Amino acid sequence: MHFCSTIKRIGFAVLLSSGLSGSQAAPMERHGTRTAARDAVPQEPGASAPFGLCVAAEAALVRSVYDRSGSTLIWSAQGQVSEQGRELLQILRAAEVFGLRPSDYAAEPIAAAAARLGSDSSAADFAGFDHSLTCAAVRLISHLHYGRIDPRAAGFELHASRQDLDIPTAVASLASSTKVAGAVSAVEPRFYHYALLKDALSRYRALAADPALTQLPGLGGRTLHAGDTYRGAPALRGLLMAEGDLTGPVGGIADTRNALDLPLAGALKLFQARHGLNADGALGAMTFAALTTPMAQRVRQIELTLERWRWLPDFRTPPIIVNIPEFRLFAFSTTADRTASILQMPVIVGQAYPGKRTPIFIGNLTSVVFRPYWDVPRSITVHEMLPAIRAHSDYLQRNHLEIVRGEGDQSPVMTPTPEAVAALAAGRLRLRQRPGDDNALGLVKFLFPNSHNVYMHSTPAPQLFSASRRAFSHGCIRVSDPTALAEYVLRHAGTLWDRGRIDAAMHDTKSSRVALREPIQVMILYGTALATENGPVQFFDDVYGHDRKLEELLGFRPVHGAAGSP
Repeated sequence: MHFCSTIKRIGFAVLLSSGLSGSQAAPMERHGTRTAARDAVPQEPGASAPFGLCVAAEAALVRSVYDRSGSTLIWSAQGQVSEQGRELLQILRAAEVFGLRPSDYAAEPIAAAAARLGSDSSAADFAGFDHSLTCAAVRLISHLHYGRIDPRAAGFELHASRQDLDIPTAVASLASSTKVAGAVSAVEPRFYHYALLKDALSRYRALAADPALTQLPGLGGRTLHAGDTYRGAPALRGLLMAEGDLTGPVGGIADTRNALDLPLAGALKLFQARHGLNADGALGAMTFAALTTPMAQRVRQIELTLERWRWLPDFRTPPIIVNIPEFRLFAFSTTADRTASILQMPVIVGQAYPGKRTPIFIGNLTSVVFRPYWDVPRSITVHEMLPAIRAHSDYLQRNHLEIVRGEGDQSPVMTPTPEAVAALAAGRLRLRQRPGDDNALGLVKFLFPNSHNVYMHSTPAPQLFSASRRAFSHGCIRVSDPTALAEYVLRHAGTLWDRGRIDAAMHDTKSSRVALREPIQVMILYGTALATENGPVQFFDDVYGHDRKLEELLGFRPVHGAAGSP
């Protein structure tokens, strides 16, 4: 049953139809998991509302709020809205500070209803307002704690979800809190970088208020270098100063020179580094596209990344995180997300083509294999290896490949006869590459068992790490410093593994597997905006289109305007 229909019966039809019956309803039926709400309320085929967002689920929570409070009115007393109610209304009206939309909480209609309440208002008027504000509070608290949609609807397999929150109790406590804003903030993710990104959002909203900031003259198809003339240099200086990449001129006098001088080229390097570009200080097509991306699009990237932060569970143990759009790995030494205690390194991830993308999921790293065999995935065997095997009789020998029967490293090797090749094509045999310096997995792999058969490993082609956009693999994650990662991981092996022992294992004559005493949580994530601890915000390309998909699920319209043409 629509909770809205209850409110309509007591005179708030206009209020509710303008906001709270919308698609951004709370994803909880009770203070358990969001799964309960999603399963309890069937979704209509083709419905625009994302999974888990339903007004019927909110109705049960709202009833529980009043049951907990033992009162029919919790936001008003003695004929006027309470101080807590007024503060909550201010929070709803300013929901953009969280990366949310005030309209999803009917903030303005509820505020207008509050303004109309007075000594001559009926009991039904006060009851309608009270229930509307409670419904909005339930939705806000749910959105801030769990996010607005189930991450599985976005293709994210985050089975370890946020810890349960007793939403009715949380909302009921707001009504008596002396610090409503603090109580609301307490339900948000506790991650330091979430807070940094939320703070950055207000700065970028202010920048987005001036659309002309990113409107630069074209380059005429050229790539400009330090010393070249560029008529857009003054505007470029203004943009880079606004974002903090360039310091202002002495005395506050604007520099109007039409030249890409050394200070401007240096600022471009900082900008390029923040946007995952080759930091060469040259102004070419890719840099120009990043410079002229509307600030409103940067705001959107921050909003979407904040949403994904809300999907994550608290870190109970130090995790390993890979951020796909950033092409970077973070190995935590504590559960605090502070960069000083995090091992970082560039990585290579799956290609942007469907079927070759690195999936987003959470796993547990359980073992390290030195000098691994590469068990060639079936799709690569069929589409890439078999045509080469049939075309070149020495292909298997040249690439140290073997046709084997059965699973495991001890599987018997088959003579590569035409019959064996036919059995390989039929799937009765499999293909693997022997350990060695040219093995596709390099000298070590890190296993966190999953249904995608994705793992981390080193690589015989380290030159690929020099590229700024590193989406080259078939889905697995190649790490740039396997020795450092092995040293980090093997702290959990129970015996001492220093760099010398790791190097010896990598260059041994035989394969070896080391099991960890305790698994390490591995989180393969996706965020296109990252606030740094020293101030600047980094932005990355939406390499897999997950931002676009999340926009659709949230009912967002695409940002108007596009990057300029160089």
